[in-house]
Amino acid sequence: MNNDNKFSVRGFGASGDFINGKTLKEMDIVRNKPKSDEVLIEVLYCGVCHSDIHQVNNDWKNTRYPCVPGHEVIGKIIETGSEVSNFKIDQIVGVGCMIDSCKNCESCTKGEEQLCLGEHGATMTYNGYFNDPESDYNTFGGYSSHIVVNKEFLLTIPEKLELSSAAPILCAGITTYSPLKNAGIRQGSTVAIVGIGGLGHMAVQIAKAMGAKVTAITTKQEKREEALKLGADEVLVSENKKEMKASELAFDFILITIPYSFDINLYVPLLGVKGSLVTVGLLGAYKEPLDNMEVAKFNRSVGGSLIGGIKETQEVLDFCAEHGIAPEVEMTKIEDINDAFDHIKNEDVRFRYVIDMAN
Repeated sequence: MNNDNKFSVRGFGASGDFINGKTLKEMDIVRNKPKSDEVLIEVLYCGVCHSDIHQVNNDWKNTRYPCVPGHEVIGKIIETGSEVSNFKIDQIVGVGCMIDSCKNCESCTKGEEQLCLGEHGATMTYNGYFNDPESDYNTFGGYSSHIVVNKEFLLTIPEKLELSSAAPILCAGITTYSPLKNAGIRQGSTVAIVGIGGLGHMAVQIAKAMGAKVTAITTKQEKREEALKLGADEVLVSENKKEMKASELAFDFILITIPYSFDINLYVPLLGVKGSLVTVGLLGAYKEPLDNMEVAKFNRSVGGSLIGGIKETQEVLDFCAEHGIAPEVEMTKIEDINDAFDHIKNEDVRFRYVIDMAN
């Protein structure tokens, strides 16, 4: 313990001084003790998101070091504040990309805390207050033994979900569920999912459960069978110009999950009249400027989406439980996290890593 209001836990984080190519190292993290409306959670499992890699490497030029990633957390409550009545000690809960917000602005009162209009915006689970260069405030995520969270940002894990694989729903699940839901995807919708990785493999399953006819689009021929096993009705290989040309004007909605810069103009022609395309996972410029001629001539729309609110995140947990949807994961140890990062960058992992913090 450092003083009456703080305590120290162990975690893995990036200092910004990467030695021998290793991004993360073990370190002490100082946390504030839970306030009256907060809980202390022992972390059991934490998903590994591609955003974690971008953030610790400062790819978005907003990282605050030390940076302790992890925003797909499953854990057990071990202490509750005096104002916490809807959660109890020993209860298993989830923590996603946010741990707090202003709670009072128009966005927050609509259940869209991720779009918080307060002074600092939403308090992200790690790298907090990244949008406030005048503040030295920081938050540390789930690559740690314990985490403190406001009671309004806790999520209930349905009993039907396997705890060891549920963690990625808290980011990959909500990141894909929200734009699909907001696009009104339903029985008979034609949907294309571009990129069949951590986000895309969840998007295929969710869109299919919503009733859509789902086409997976991938650069890799070897992912064709995997996409079909996930429930895709068809698979396109984007490098096959003949296949892509034959699919022009075919889709009501396209969700692109590629986490690095790419040429969006390859995909816009696949949209039907008044179709819409949303990119998730990419927080930066497209590889080539958008050709607005292709957008305008069929009244198409191109947009983006940022995770989802707490209510919507609970919705996707319940939706996945109801429809038997689960992320496909590989378990790893926190001591092996640097190797896991390398495997993700090399696309060697089968969809998603989850850290077993107990081991």
